[in-house]
Amino acid sequence: MLARMNLSRRLVSVAAFASLSALLVTGCGRKDSAEAPSATSAAPVAQAAVPPDITVLAGDNMKFSVTRIEAAPGAEINLTLSNNGRMPKNAMGHNWVLLTKDADARAYCMAAMSAVASDYLPPAQADKVIAHTSLLGPGESVTIKFNAPEEPGTYPFVCSFPGHFLSGMGGVLVVQ
Repeated sequence: MLARMNLSRRLVSVAAFASLSALLVTGCGRKDSAEAPSATSAAPVAQAAVPPDITVLAGDNMKFSVTRIEAAPGAEINLTLSNNGRMPKNAMGHNWVLLTKDADARAYCMAAMSAVASDYLPPAQADKVIAHTSLLGPGESVTIKFNAPEEPGTYPFVCSFPGHFLSGMGGVLVVQ
């Protein structure tokens, strides 16, 4: 008699486990698949194009935290440059300058060394600049908005403060 009772308990346990497993697999409380909307019949949700927000940190190590940016042709870009360094602006100021793809970044930065009056943005090379920030001191931030060039390609960006680009403070905007 005891053996039959244990067998009955095991059968009830197995049946309960099987029922629970079936509910988990089929979805507890789910509507019949004939009533549930299909993924293909649901109306598409429109998504507004949001301009990319890019934050670039620049510090006393003379490096940008972001050295590669990718964008679609003509895409609007919101770029924030933050100087998280501690050294004074006249010794370690930072800017972000996006150049045309045919620009020689090294030549631009060499010309910038003598452009103290224009915050190291050489006026004679203004035609090589697509977008730029102001020169920032420690703890300062600035946000600029611009459109990526329409022509696909690789566009250099630099910090034009003397010596910074030559120390590795640059990167590229890849338009594709």
